[in-house]
Amino acid sequence: MVGLVVVIAAVVFLVSWLSVRHLPARRAAALPGVPVEVLDARAQRVAVILNPVKNDADAAREKIRLACTAAGWPEPMVFETTIEDPGHTQTRRALEAGADVVLAGGGDGTVRVVTGELAGTTTPFGLVPLGTGNLLARNLGINPGQLDANILTALHGADRRIDTATITLENSVTGSSITESFLVIAGIGLDAQVLADTKDDLKRKYGWLAYSEAGVRNLPGKRKKVTISIDDGPAQTRSIRSILFANCGKLPAGIDFIPSATVDDGELDIVVMSPRNALGWIRIAAKTLLRHNARIPVIDYYRGRKVTVTAHEPMGTQLDGDLSGDVTSLTVQVRPSALSVRVDPQTLAEVGAAAGQDRRTA
Repeated sequence: MVGLVVVIAAVVFLVSWLSVRHLPARRAAALPGVPVEVLDARAQRVAVILNPVKNDADAAREKIRLACTAAGWPEPMVFETTIEDPGHTQTRRALEAGADVVLAGGGDGTVRVVTGELAGTTTPFGLVPLGTGNLLARNLGINPGQLDANILTALHGADRRIDTATITLENSVTGSSITESFLVIAGIGLDAQVLADTKDDLKRKYGWLAYSEAGVRNLPGKRKKVTISIDDGPAQTRSIRSILFANCGKLPAGIDFIPSATVDDGELDIVVMSPRNALGWIRIAAKTLLRHNARIPVIDYYRGRKVTVTAHEPMGTQLDGDLSGDVTSLTVQVRPSALSVRVDPQTLAEVGAAAGQDRRTA
């Protein structure tokens, strides 16, 4: 029984946002080995949207200031986030002040808010990950443990256009309707339940491992009926436990849970999970861990630029690991190449080479 619980807990991490927040780090960026004076020396007006409660926030502030001084640039503008405003107004103020690049120093929530404001503009985004998950950073080949390297990449790196997504969340019971942005993974169903039910005292004591306890408690739940339409096609009715809308697809231990998902392919990857019981979750775990391509009936993969889900009763949702309320319907749409983000030039070269190989073998 203990082994079964371990397998089921592993599934929770692997098939929800809560799992993908702990991808192993890639190599450090190449930029720190290059003297600042031979990097791109154009003067930049740098703005930093900083979450002051994050570990290393003060260190990041000072290191960014020193890096700007070393490059001969003006001192960076720093805008701190607050509980009431996690970055919306601060990013708009940075743009109004004429920032040439906007850095976000914080966790996934800060990154989501800042990039939501920058999407659709020509202003580049610099990522200084200070959170515990930092999934976007890891999918872009940015090592969260290398603060100095990440600051240099954010200031001097190459610009890469990536996709973002918008989601409209509606609740016919309350009459509410909001539109938000996300970068990595949004979901409806189990992943939101696990987030909501994780006990604060366990999180303080055990960190991210606390999510497994909530996950095991929620796995025996019932499936719920929804209708799904992709790219305005015919709606299909499904009984589901969770649906994920992914812009990135890499999971821990090098596993590609959604092999086709990349941040610049112009499409969303939609994962529909519908297990009835623990056996169904074990089948999903086996498929994921063993990396086999055979189809199993409890999980389906789709691709599209737009997806609409209508629930027969209110269901919980999450955006990049933040709870976003109960909905009776939602619509997700990709925004191709909406965001310019600074990356290690070597990583960008590798991406270009891989894309060229894909075209040659298509």
